[in-house]
Parts: sequence; C-alpha cells; structure tokens
Amino acid sequence: MQQQKRQPELVEGNLPVFVFPTELIFYADDQSTHKQVLTLYNPYEFALKFKVLCTTPNKYTVVDATGAVKPQCCVDIVIRHRDVRASYYGVIDKFRLQVSEQSQRKALGKKEIIATLLPSAKEQQQQKEEEEKRIKEHLAESVFFEQTLCQPENRTASSGPSLLTVFLGIVCIAALMLPTLGEMESLVPLYLHLSVNQKLVAAYVLGLITMVILRT
Repeated sequence: MQQQKRQPELVEGNLPVFVFPTELIFYADDQSTHKQVLTLYNPYEFALKFKVLCTTPNKYTVVDATGAVKPQCCVDIVIRHRDVRASYYGVIDKFRLQVSEQSQRKALGKKEIIATLLPSAKEQQQQKEEEEKRIKEHLAESVFFEQTLCQPENRTASSGPSLLTVFLGIVCIAALMLPTLGEMESLVPLYLHLSVNQKLVAAYVLGLITMVILRT
C-alpha cells in the first residue's frame, strides 16, 4: 500500500511573497498614475489566498482586496488613489499583502508596499535632472582642481636653474679667477690665494653645474 506524500508543514509568516512593484508613486497632476497595479506571483505547487490591508484605507480603493491565486500563476490587484489633495503630498502610506493557504487561516507570509503621493511628475523629473546636473558639475570641478594643482609642479620642473645653482657657479668662477699659491706679483691678499687642488675642485664643480644648467 503506497503512502501518500505529505506536504511539508509551512511555518506561519516565513513564506516569501513575490509582488511587483514594491513601491507605488501617484502624481497629483497626472490622472493616469492615480490607478496602479500590483502583480502577485505564486511560484509554489499549492494555491494561495491573499488579503490586502492598508494603513489609510479611506484614501484608496482596492479592487478585489481578497482573492486566490492558482499554483504557478499570478493575479493583478488594482489600487486607485481617490483622495488627491495637497496636504497628502509626500506622506508615505503602507499596504500589506498577506498570503495564506486556502485551507488555513494563518498567514504564511506578508509583504509591505509603500505608496506616496507627489505633486507633479514634471517637477520630480526636473529635480532628478537638476540633481544629475549638480553631480556632473561637481565631478567637472573636481577634475579642474586636480589639474590646476598639478600645474605648479610642471612649472617648477620646466623652470630655469635655481638660485643656489647659479650662486655656486659664480663662486666657482671667482675661485678660478683668484691667483694660485706662489704668485708673488698679485695684488690680492695672500689668504685668498688658492692651491692647484682647490682650483681643480672648483673647475670640476663648475663643470657639473654647467651640465645641470644645459639640461634645464
């Protein structure tokens, strides 16, 4: 005798609920948005019954707020905003979609959908475009400042020899022009007479400075 397969026991509140969209936006100046559609999907092997609850039911009309959806099927739930007024702009309302097995009363799963009334679709689009424009301008300014910050380095690298290099070159030239030790007929004081080795060092340093100046 074959045993009948038992359906696994479903824990209350843990069943995933698949509904699209999860956010409803109504625009006061666009009547076509005053009617929104929620689509409930049932990917399971058993039928589900559903119920739609709302935090402010006086502002909305839900067509077929209760019903059933067959296994691996979907149903559309129509929601209409019936109280469009300026005092409701920006107020966030919530819908709760509860699902349960047809033979039971306990809710197997639930999903919350938020709903918002905005004054104008055009204003919303303009705000979005302005925000995108501000972001682009900020990025452009960032690139500009990075380029200007790098410019002084390029100028320093491409500028002429430094004052220290020029000063060392003048000192070396002056050292080479001073008399050598042993010259008695010079009018320069004796303590300013340089040895041959000192003049060789000055000539070597002057050669290095000359190479540096030519490279810059």
